Amino acid sequence: MRRIPLRAAAPTAAERARSILAVAHSMTVVTDGRHCEVRRLDGVGVMGHVHLHAPFEGHGSPPDGRVPIRVELTDIAPTPVRDRLRARVTLTGLLAAPYDPESTESSCMEFGQCVLEDDTGRAYVTLQELEATELDPLATSEAGMLTHLVDDHPELVPLLLRLVRPYPDGGVRRALPLGIDRYGLTLRLERARSHRDVRLPFNKPVRHIDHVGPQIHALLAAARRLSHTGRLMA
Repeated sequence: MRRIPLRAAAPTAAERARSILAVAHSMTVVTDGRHCEVRRLDGVGVMGHVHLHAPFEGHGSPPDGRVPIRVELTDIAPTPVRDRLRARVTLTGLLAAPYDPESTESSCMEFGQCVLEDDTGRAYVTLQELEATELDPLATSEAGMLTHLVDDHPELVPLLLRLVRPYPDGGVRRALPLGIDRYGLTLRLERARSHRDVRLPFNKPVRHIDHVGPQIHALLAAARRLSHTGRLMA
């Protein structure tokens, strides 16, 4: 019997970290005993000004004067959900020279460690994994897509709730889109004092941003087919 491969339901830790590094426009840099907040609004993103490279592997001793550095980036939900912090990425490594937050040149950072932290725990991502991971095609457009859904099509979120299993009961006070990636859409269901996140996977991963529309329409079509099952939220 031919085995059918399982469909990926969520991005890997490397994919999530790669997206956060690509779209973040602010970061906290800790080096030489100082904290500095760096914000870039030039469209490149803060990591466009920090170049990661492999640890020193040359002959002899590594160069003198290298400076330890820690870079912290946070992933904040673009929609007004409860607890908007979705994840945090921390990079540690070494610089060949002291970090200058005002410099327009890219700082060369010798990679030490990458840690992704979210509500599921902590994951370590190697430089090789980051370099081998393609950027999610929706990463740079995610915020705009989610805010468009909330502001211009709020009636679609209750419709999508029909796909949630186990089916939400009357204790859910609000539901909002929390995230969207190449594998699916995530909703946050908020109760009076708690919340839970549910993923609605696409039929297949999105390979180009132009392909996300048909996948969302497929979810909506599946939800509409449940309109007469008697299991809808009041």
